[in-house]
Amino acid sequence: MSPSREPMRVAEFASLVALLTSLVALSIDAMLPALPQIAADLAVNDPNDAQLVIGLFLLGNAFGQLLFGPLSDAFGRKRVIVAGLLLFLIGCFVSVIAESFSALLVGRVLQGVGASGPRTVSMSMVRDLYSGRSMARIMSISMSIFILVPTLAPALGQAIMLLVGWRYIFGTFIVFGVLGLFWLLLRQPETLASEHRRPMRPATLVSGFVTVYRSRAALGYSLAIGTMFGAFIGFLSSVQQIFQDAFGVGTWFPYLFAVLAIFLGIASLLNSRIVMRFGMRKIVTLAMTCSPVVSLAYLVICLSVDDPGLIGFMVWGALCFFGIGLCIGNINALAMEPLGQIAGLGAAVVGFFSSFVAILVGIPLGRAYDGTQLPLIAGFAVLGAIGLLLVLWAGRDVTQTSQN
Repeated sequence: MSPSREPMRVAEFASLVALLTSLVALSIDAMLPALPQIAADLAVNDPNDAQLVIGLFLLGNAFGQLLFGPLSDAFGRKRVIVAGLLLFLIGCFVSVIAESFSALLVGRVLQGVGASGPRTVSMSMVRDLYSGRSMARIMSISMSIFILVPTLAPALGQAIMLLVGWRYIFGTFIVFGVLGLFWLLLRQPETLASEHRRPMRPATLVSGFVTVYRSRAALGYSLAIGTMFGAFIGFLSSVQQIFQDAFGVGTWFPYLFAVLAIFLGIASLLNSRIVMRFGMRKIVTLAMTCSPVVSLAYLVICLSVDDPGLIGFMVWGALCFFGIGLCIGNINALAMEPLGQIAGLGAAVVGFFSSFVAILVGIPLGRAYDGTQLPLIAGFAVLGAIGLLLVLWAGRDVTQTSQN
């Protein structure tokens, strides 16, 4: 199947990247309303264990990036994305027919590994075609489209669950996966020329880790992404319980979650307008300051006065989501900027570093849920402070390089 010879316009390319990367968000957010029903139907004893539906997907996604990144440098971007999409679809079929919680989790791991292909390699396609602030602009446009997924996915998942059952949510994943597969095959040319491909060897993967490790900017920003998304994973893992158990919102959960996601989308869209003027580093530093400051202030309020309740939680969440929205496109671009010569491998290593850190801190944060919002808020404050320090440390490398 040959792609159209007419090159994609920026908007279409950004939309394709958004779809390919949004499979991860869709596969997480659409499942959130279904976690209690899955736990009940598959006889899960501890309600917090249902969070593994999210956590193991992310674990598979983290390790899959180490596979698909080097493969894309060796065989080209397009073939590897296709392979990832096919594995994702297989995982969805496994989950649809799963008769036990363990079998469902196997399907989720396969989905996570498969979705890591489109997610990682699409970022490499962006790096193949763009650099610097232009790359950040493409990523921000993509993220502005991408944010429709977490805005709508929980409501979509809840509607499907109430109408036909939670298993059919995986059917929605299959539809999006097939759409991405044919869009890629029909419209997107290969972005990595044959002469620029690198053989896949174990030593190549090791050299990628060494390259990232030796670059303060790449390592620092990768770890900062990990702390930011670790807090976000903790939020995603426990937010359904917080909204429905602690605040008793019932079926309003998807709509309240959508309100928070809108703030993330607004911030991403704003960033695409201002990044060319102010630069990525200034915006990231300012945005990364938001989470620890706001979270610490809100934690003090919760501990010193009566519980602010749902309204206080929504205000805090909106401010934190806005800060994350300003960061997403920029901080990924900053981590990738020193790695232009190994874009595919670099994206894999950066993705693995950040995802591994995020899972390491995010899953325990989610499982720390004790019936209140306090563990989550404290986690955001601590992880946000660590992330800010990492951003400041990574930025020193760029400053020293410029001075030299």
